[in-house]
Amino acid sequence: MKNLLTCFLLCGFSAAMAQDLNDLLAAGVEDAEQFTTDYLEPLSESAVYNFATGWYNTADAKPLGGFEISVVGNLTNFKNKSDKKAFVLDPNDYQNLDFVNNPGVAREVSSALGDISGVEVFVEGQVSGTTVRQTFELPSGLSREGIDFVPSGYLQGSVGLIKGTEIKARFLPKLEYEGAAVGLIGFGLQHDFTKLLPADKILPVAISAIIGYTKVNGDYDLTDINLVQGNDQRIEAAISTWAFNAVVSTKLPIINFYGGLGYVTGKSVTDVLGTYEVTAGPFASETYEDPFSITKKVNGVTGNVGAKLKLGFFRLNADYTLGEFNTWTFGVNFGFR
Repeated sequence: MKNLLTCFLLCGFSAAMAQDLNDLLAAGVEDAEQFTTDYLEPLSESAVYNFATGWYNTADAKPLGGFEISVVGNLTNFKNKSDKKAFVLDPNDYQNLDFVNNPGVAREVSSALGDISGVEVFVEGQVSGTTVRQTFELPSGLSREGIDFVPSGYLQGSVGLIKGTEIKARFLPKLEYEGAAVGLIGFGLQHDFTKLLPADKILPVAISAIIGYTKVNGDYDLTDINLVQGNDQRIEAAISTWAFNAVVSTKLPIINFYGGLGYVTGKSVTDVLGTYEVTAGPFASETYEDPFSITKKVNGVTGNVGAKLKLGFFRLNADYTLGEFNTWTFGVNFGFR
């Protein structure tokens, strides 16, 4: 679980199955893939919503040459998302996996966001005419570790062009820590429709449309963990998001308020790569090459409200985004105009 938190806090994606990969593969690659897909689904969904936020702190586009450089942090909360912290595991949908207690009966188990622990399952099969049974405990989730949010952070910049148009970019240089590596890049475009009006200078509000794309790439090296015999073992994850927003804000000298309606669409892909040699249970001596890949697609409507404080070149902003997962965004900004 320590390695789950390390990867997750760094990059907003998870190698959550890594600590339990040996046990899961003992159930066969099909069962391992099915369980991992359901286990990671809410985590992948929350990460997509997390990285789709933070694209704006005003609808008032900068003039030609105006710029702003920001340090942005997002916290996507799932403390009260009980429906995302667990999923129903029905042994009848699995080929080899079943519960130690009340076998054959479906029950809730922890997702990567949850806190259910102590759920024992078993795998049983015939090997050379002998019944072989392997028992292990299903993984719990982040809430069990006292973590009820998805964090992310990056640098973001914006530059004003002509006629109310502003371009944006976000970037996180590749970071490496305890076998995890992650990098982020994104691009955005904002257009302020009120800049086209003759009365733009005296209007108290601005109205803009904003489009933003974010791509996160990460990998997690399993080689040194010695979970499963094999070689070149790693998990590669990629998250991509598109955010489409309509935004309105006030245009006051010091304190301004903004809000928007948006649509988020994105995808998370997690690949389990390398060679894995199962050493226990009925599938002992089986070898799997690049055993499986998991894809989660996400889309939904969002809405947010926020405020921005301007003190010369220095600005602070904070907003709250409502969606399938709710997100706090905080920004420390430096800029001209």
